[in-house]
Amino acid sequence: MLDKNFVRESLEYVRERLGARGGTYSLDELIAADAEWKSIILKSEELRRRRNEESEEIGKLKRAGNDTSAQQAKVKEISNEIKSLEEAAQAAEQRLNSLLHSIPNLPHSSVPVGADETANVEVRRWGKAPEFDFEPLDHVDLGSSLGILDMDRAAKITGARFSLLLRSGALMERALVNFMLDVHTKQHGYTEVLPPFMANSNSLFGTGNLPKFGQDLFKVEGTDYYLIPTAEVPVTNIYQNEILDEAELPKKFVAYTPCFRSEAGSYGKDVRGLIRQHQFNKVELVKFVAPSTSYDELESLTADAEDILQRLGLHYRVVTLSTGDMGFSSAKTYDLEVWLPSQGRFREISSCSNFEAFQARRANIRVRTKEGKKQLLHTLNGSGVAIGRTWLAILENYQQRDGSVVIPEALRPYMGGMEVIRREV
Repeated sequence: MLDKNFVRESLEYVRERLGARGGTYSLDELIAADAEWKSIILKSEELRRRRNEESEEIGKLKRAGNDTSAQQAKVKEISNEIKSLEEAAQAAEQRLNSLLHSIPNLPHSSVPVGADETANVEVRRWGKAPEFDFEPLDHVDLGSSLGILDMDRAAKITGARFSLLLRSGALMERALVNFMLDVHTKQHGYTEVLPPFMANSNSLFGTGNLPKFGQDLFKVEGTDYYLIPTAEVPVTNIYQNEILDEAELPKKFVAYTPCFRSEAGSYGKDVRGLIRQHQFNKVELVKFVAPSTSYDELESLTADAEDILQRLGLHYRVVTLSTGDMGFSSAKTYDLEVWLPSQGRFREISSCSNFEAFQARRANIRVRTKEGKKQLLHTLNGSGVAIGRTWLAILENYQQRDGSVVIPEALRPYMGGMEVIRREV
């Protein structure tokens, strides 16, 4: 979240940056709530000063053998007033925090200004789209014909927007997880972690998922546990309420987890196949870095995610998200978009973001500088990359006229040397 002191002292700048995002934000209401809270605090402090003075006077009168009943009644009255103000201050602070928690991060000055994805800016492309001398199939038809994807039985087991992978399909999913973890740990220097697949509300608040996006989460009834929407949530909260030494930074983690999203706001969109599922697998990259290096770290994190797609030979592009398309907690985001022949366009396969101090302030993650000063660090994360979307991209980009699928060379050692997926049943 934003620093309320910064909002108060730099109101017009905050207003301008939020204006670039679009939408309406309760800044005036926030400032009014902040002023009310400060006014109550000042009144409380003044009353405590008066109570101290009256108490000192009572002591003097008692030592002189005088009656203090009037002064004691006055102190009691002041104490009751202080109690009322404390309750009012607590209510005002809750209102202030509620407003503050609803305000998104400020976009970095390098982020293109625009209302939606049409204002996103392409940064670069890698590779070439495959050329076919036949009409390419989409991943659902390919997977079904090969006997490695069954959407109908998944719907019978659970419901719509779940998938069932079989045989070489299940093997390739597992192979992609292991391939990505190996590349990121052995080549890119990340530390592998296997976090809980559920998180409490405090952790989800820390990453900015709560309270704003509660409708997109699956909550375990009768508990404070939520199924995680991404490994970003548990991994970022590893250092919740902790202070790291600057010499330890950057800290780089990679985690494989299943992810669970209700996708409440996207009903009817991309419901066919694996593009938008309620449950999917992902390998996530998370960094804890010094503020002075966070944008360099964003570039390297994005390059690490790109390396996966390059090793798999998948044509993709990198775009900078516009102010109107970026996430609630992000200050700047690059999307990696992979080419899907069946759709004749690029589709998102990874988002790489710098949150600056936004998440660190919510989760209270700080760094102790060489000079001994304590300050908030910066957090970053990105998909390294989404497994299901990589799976479907391989099927579509490596399909052959006979319906078989060639396995990228980088993945073959993880699939027992298999070179081609053919129908097995």
